[in-house]
Amino acid sequence: MIRYLLLLISMIFSVCANAQAEPLSLMPWPQLVVQQQGQLMLGNIWRVAIDAPEQGEIKTALKRVIARVQQQTGQKITLKLVAEKKANFIITSKNSGLISNYIKDWDESYQLNSSAQAVTLSANHSLGILRGLETLLQLIGNQQQNIQLPLVSIKDHPRFKWRGLLLDTSRHFFSVNTIKRQIDAMAAAKYNIFHWHLTDDQGWRFESKKYPKLHKLASDGDFYTRAQIREVVRYARARGIQVLPEIDVPGHASAIAVAYPELMSAPGPYAMEYRWGVLKPLLNPANEKVYEFVDALVAEVAELFPFEYLHIGGDEVDPEHWNANMQIQSFMQEQGIKDARALQAYFNQRVQKILQLHQRKMIGWDEIQHKNLPNDIVIHSWRGPDGVSDAVSHGFQAILSTGYYLDQPQYASYHYRNDPIPPKPVAIALAPQDALASWRFEMPRKRGKPVTGIFSVIGKGDAARVVVDFTGKSRREAKLQSYDNKSARFSLDTWMGPVAFNVQFVAQKLQGIMLVGNAPYAISGEQIVDNVSLQSERKNAQKIKQKEKNKSAQKELPISEQVAHLSAQQEQLILGGEAALWAEIVDEHSIDLRLWPRAFVVGERLWSAQSLQDESRMYYRLNFVAQWAEKSVALQHKLQQQMALKRLLGEQAGATEIQALETFMQLLEPAHYYHRHHEKSVYESYSKADPLNRLVDALPVENEGLQQFNQRLEQWLINPAANAQGDELKTQLLVWAENRRVLESLLVKHPQWRSLADNADRLVTATILLLDKRAHSSKLPDDEREKIENLLHQLRQMDQEIIIALIGSLEKILYSFT
Repeated sequence: MIRYLLLLISMIFSVCANAQAEPLSLMPWPQLVVQQQGQLMLGNIWRVAIDAPEQGEIKTALKRVIARVQQQTGQKITLKLVAEKKANFIITSKNSGLISNYIKDWDESYQLNSSAQAVTLSANHSLGILRGLETLLQLIGNQQQNIQLPLVSIKDHPRFKWRGLLLDTSRHFFSVNTIKRQIDAMAAAKYNIFHWHLTDDQGWRFESKKYPKLHKLASDGDFYTRAQIREVVRYARARGIQVLPEIDVPGHASAIAVAYPELMSAPGPYAMEYRWGVLKPLLNPANEKVYEFVDALVAEVAELFPFEYLHIGGDEVDPEHWNANMQIQSFMQEQGIKDARALQAYFNQRVQKILQLHQRKMIGWDEIQHKNLPNDIVIHSWRGPDGVSDAVSHGFQAILSTGYYLDQPQYASYHYRNDPIPPKPVAIALAPQDALASWRFEMPRKRGKPVTGIFSVIGKGDAARVVVDFTGKSRREAKLQSYDNKSARFSLDTWMGPVAFNVQFVAQKLQGIMLVGNAPYAISGEQIVDNVSLQSERKNAQKIKQKEKNKSAQKELPISEQVAHLSAQQEQLILGGEAALWAEIVDEHSIDLRLWPRAFVVGERLWSAQSLQDESRMYYRLNFVAQWAEKSVALQHKLQQQMALKRLLGEQAGATEIQALETFMQLLEPAHYYHRHHEKSVYESYSKADPLNRLVDALPVENEGLQQFNQRLEQWLINPAANAQGDELKTQLLVWAENRRVLESLLVKHPQWRSLADNADRLVTATILLLDKRAHSSKLPDDEREKIENLLHQLRQMDQEIIIALIGSLEKILYSFT
């Protein structure tokens, strides 16, 4: 309680002190910031005093800082080591050394103060000094004049111990230099674990002395030598980052099958696998040679990676080959193993003992969780908050990745709202007179099973609430935009991203769309509770439960009991989270464009206070950090987009053509979630053969210009009559409209873009007209509303895996009419 009171006092003081001070653009945002008026003139000569048991690591870090300041500012910096009384930069660390191999030893806290005389940076460990230096670099920014610092006092520490970033180098291989660039950016965003996904169906990526066929036969020549692995580990540790290797077993094993088919559960033959998806090859848990194989690999991995944890994967095991193997079935009978789930648990127990012999702890995906494994393992959840809740409620440690999959195009705001601590269970206080109406829904997908569930509306009018029970997921409350006996609109965050329901009711049936991210899917269903009072509903509850049991896989009624809230002790078992970049549609030419700057947002969610929720302010700081990181750590998110445009248009393209395409792209976004995967699985090979050199591959996940346009639009819609921003909005729309004429010459050369350009032009025109109407009235005739809704339906469809993103702007205007 005292800590939170001090935080509140500090925030109040910070607000007062900031009355005239320039707002800071730090990310991750520190735990405590007190800013005052004035600046420290640090200049180009840094007189540094260091007080630490061992100064070597800090001196090396300072050299990197000086080089980065010169990249940021273009100014030459001179570093001089002096006594404290002569210093303008004082560094104090009680303990020194590289990041420990053991999480319990990590202390990343630091204090950074800039007064009118000097900068002081202090920490309990040099690891905290590294984190403080990153904050200092952001405070310096991209100044082009004499280097000045705001007068500020910062006390900072991470909220979570485990802040990781996964790179999948199996599906697409990344060079060592590219990996190092990501590690530099990770350090800038204060991540501390590089999760290196080294093996999967599509390739084995590290050199093995004991089993050399793995890298010789199952890598297409793309693998990391032992020397390169050591180089990456050294590079990461020098920046305060541990490297977590992942060796996927017993599934995702097609590459192992190519090299050593005798270890598999089916006879083969096997060939290099280039398809995406969940494939069938599995190691044979009944074969003792498999455990010799695992033991030898763990020994090699432990030699190269000093971190105490080793990730075994363990996800998406398709038991078909186990079920068809008579030797395995006999083994299961002999061992009293009842099913495939128990067989995987047996395998994992054997593997865990092997890890223990090599002084390593196990981490794996949700599927490894089992009562017979020790509680020091970590459950890595790709299934969502429910997976985290289940793990910690059974005494296991857990980390979250759902909501942080950065290979999925998603808005930064969605990642920002996602938290490793699961949301509290939805409490519904129903009075006997409350109306309750429930509908079962189904949303077919182009790949995988349909998304199904039940949503329920409780109450009427302004007091109405809506809750959603997706099949297999715990209940979530949605934000209700509108509801009557004809239609409903509501939205919520899910494992798929933000989801918006827009449904109509006709004769106890429902139809409409579910907007998953930015792409629409048809939804249908039926009413199962007919707007009765809770009193009547309770009388019929048992009958309805039986009816639902017979008709659906949904386990619970809308009014059934939900999971219990986690205790404070259980929440302590949640170590943090990991962003993940799976590489089906990411390669060496697009990795920065896909990963950054959004990874800073996840970094902030894992480092900063949970109460930090201002999305507008987050975007303001994110735009600053994106520009800063481009210079400071040489991130290539903008360069990779520019190179993609040149590949699309050809080297001979002129500035006018490039500008026209860039302006057109401001209206576009890649389809979110896994919609691109689903499109490829239907219309292409859904494999490594599918090209990644199209217009969609040149698009950023979230366009900064359109995002800022929408922010201004939302502000204007609060009171259009009194807000002059309407003219600015219309000016921007006219720029997009005029660009259609300039774009025409490009469309002759690239006719595949014409449908997008024509539909975008229709959308811009409609937005201009509706903006004008909204400027003069808050009312819209029903026939005009219907016309706009039909246009939205027509233009919202995916085209070449792309969505015309301006459609969200038109929708904001439409639904602002009363």
